[in-house]
Amino acid sequence: MTQTMRVGLVGVGLMGHGIARNLLQAGHRLCFLDHPGNQPVDDLLAAGATARTTGREVAEAADVVMLCVTGSPQVEAVLFEADGVLEGLAPGTVVIDCSTALPSSTAKVARRVEEAGGRFMDAAMTRTPKEAEAGRLNLIVGAPAALYVELRPLLESFAENITHAGEVSAGHTLKLLHNFVSLGFSAVLAEAAAASRRAGIDDTAFLEVVGRGGGGGVVFERLRPFVESADPSGFRFSVANATKDLGYYHAMTDELGASRRLAEAVEALYRGIDDQGLTVPEIIRILERQEG
Repeated sequence: MTQTMRVGLVGVGLMGHGIARNLLQAGHRLCFLDHPGNQPVDDLLAAGATARTTGREVAEAADVVMLCVTGSPQVEAVLFEADGVLEGLAPGTVVIDCSTALPSSTAKVARRVEEAGGRFMDAAMTRTPKEAEAGRLNLIVGAPAALYVELRPLLESFAENITHAGEVSAGHTLKLLHNFVSLGFSAVLAEAAAASRRAGIDDTAFLEVVGRGGGGGVVFERLRPFVESADPSGFRFSVANATKDLGYYHAMTDELGASRRLAEAVEALYRGIDDQGLTVPEIIRILERQEG
C-alpha cells in the first residue's frame, strides 16, 4: 500500500480540485489554502480535507506542499511573502510545483527552498481538468533521482503518465516546449478552420479530410467539438493562459539563445485576441470574422 502522507495544497482551481479529490481518494490527509480563486470545495471538506488561512499554516500541517497556481509570480508570492509557505516549512518538507513556470525562476525558487531546509520538485502538468478529476494527468518532473523515486507513489495517486525529465527545472522546461507545440498546432488548426468556413467548405468535410490526414491528433480532437457544435469544452484553456505560457517560452528561448521565429507568429496571434478570457477553441470564431 502507498504510504499515507500529509499533503498541503495551494491552488484548488480547475486542475487543483481534481488533484485534491484524488489525493483524498488515495487515503492521503489533505489541507488546502482557503482562497477566493478556489473551485467549490464542499466535496473536499466532506471527504476529510481541512482549510487553512495562510501558506505558513498549510506548510506547518504538511509533509509535502503542492503548488498549483498560475505561474512564476504567484509561486514566488505564495512561498516567500509574509505568512507564506517558507515560514512554515519544516526540515525535509518537500515542495512540489505543479504550475507552469519560467525555468530560471524555478531554479531560484528551488535554491531558496533548499536553503530553508526543504526539498524541491517541479512536476508540470499536461492534459485538462477532465483528466485531473479522473486522476489521469500527465506529469513532467524535474527532481533529483532519489526524490523522484521517493515521491512517485504520491504522484501516481493523481497522474496516469509520469516522465522524469531530469534535474530541477527540467520539468518546467519541457512543459513550455510541450505547450508551444500544443498551442502552435491549435493556432494552425484554428486558422485553417476559419479559412475553410470563409471558403464555404462544409465543417464535416474539413474535419474528415484534416482529421484523417496530417492534422489528426490530440489537439485536433480537442478542437473538434467546437468546429462541430460550437462546444469549447474540449480544450478548457484560456487565451490569457496561452499568452502567458508563450511569453514564458519567449523568455526561455531568449535565455537559451534558441530560435523562435515560428513562436513569435504564434504568440502574436494569441496576444492579438481582444478578449483574453476566451478559450483556445473560440479563436476559430474570432479568426473567421477577421480580414487577412
